[in-house]
Amino acid sequence: MEVIYLDNAATTPIRPEVKEAMEPYFNEMYENPSGAYPSAIRCREEIEKVRAVIAGTIHARPEEIYFTSGGTESDNWAIRETARLLKKKGNHIITSAIEHHAVLNTCRALEKEGFSITYLGVDEEGKIRLSELERAIRPETILISIMYANNEVGTIQPVNRIGEIAQKYGILFHTDGVQVYGHLPVDVRKSHISMFSASGHKLNGPKGIGFLYVRKEIPLSSLIYGGGQEKGKRAGTENVPGIIGLGKAAEISCAMQKEEEKRIWELREHLITRLLSEIPYCRVNGSRKNRLPGNCNVSFQFLRASCLLCQLGKKGICASAASACSTGSAEPSHVLTAMGLPRELANGTLRLTLGYQNTMEEMDQVADQIKEMVETLRGKSGQYHEFRGKNLGEKIFPEKWLIPEKEKV
Repeated sequence: MEVIYLDNAATTPIRPEVKEAMEPYFNEMYENPSGAYPSAIRCREEIEKVRAVIAGTIHARPEEIYFTSGGTESDNWAIRETARLLKKKGNHIITSAIEHHAVLNTCRALEKEGFSITYLGVDEEGKIRLSELERAIRPETILISIMYANNEVGTIQPVNRIGEIAQKYGILFHTDGVQVYGHLPVDVRKSHISMFSASGHKLNGPKGIGFLYVRKEIPLSSLIYGGGQEKGKRAGTENVPGIIGLGKAAEISCAMQKEEEKRIWELREHLITRLLSEIPYCRVNGSRKNRLPGNCNVSFQFLRASCLLCQLGKKGICASAASACSTGSAEPSHVLTAMGLPRELANGTLRLTLGYQNTMEEMDQVADQIKEMVETLRGKSGQYHEFRGKNLGEKIFPEKWLIPEKEKV
């Protein structure tokens, strides 16, 4: 069966060039970079080359890049250790209600330690309101942690303005950039970002590797104690193959960024146009303008996304209903709920996320399959038959969620 992979927000297939770059470090150059002999020193030198490459892609200094196991670790480190570092200055942290659980659950854990957390709401596109952010700031506010772009609906936050506000009040600004890094330009200086999290497996690199950018002036506490790796901040023998793979993936992704952004955007818009124009009672969630190029998040009324996913899976189409980290949860997406989406629509939401391997032909195949499956599933829905029999032609979405026909495509 031919597989069409559309869950790139969850993880991405590793590029052949990345795999090739990593292979020597499993068998030929396997030495511990902390060794004093030439082959170990060479491994250490290769790590530092990657650190410089990563720094260059986000306009940082090499010494501001710390390698981690991925985005979750980076988020935990940035938020938890900043809170403890600045506890004497204040105990208030601002985040948003639609963050990844790596941020939300870290904040909830800090609440048990006596920290006060403000969870900002978002508008119907999933964007925070800058006026609410500024009103939430207190004298004891020590950290703002707002994701660069949402992993479910793809909405890009006004990061430059958030950074300006944080700088204005002398507050550290951390952003979870996992969904953005390698796909859109990032400039930590221009955006006044204090800390930035990223993960290798979101840009066609290996799993188990990521990085945290920490502005040089921030004396962030150590995450793991032991040896002197990562300037003593994160002890433990380095994941050399992973670091090499991350560097190669970053190098390729950033070099092809503009070209791939345009290509994937065109694929996504074609898919969205077909779904909205050919399937009644569906809507796209998130901003159409300020959106990750590969994100397509669509809600279908009169069906459950779990049933649709099951049918898609049988046809070799890989997608998701929400964040991969939430799979199996009986509750609707916390992101869609925060955006005000009715529970029925939230439970009927499909997330399709595109990558470098996808084609226009695949978009048409997926649109055809979804159209057929939605019609079949609705045919088994008593609610749908009742609606068609009694309320044909009436609006079924609350007014603020209705998409006028002339604006659908």
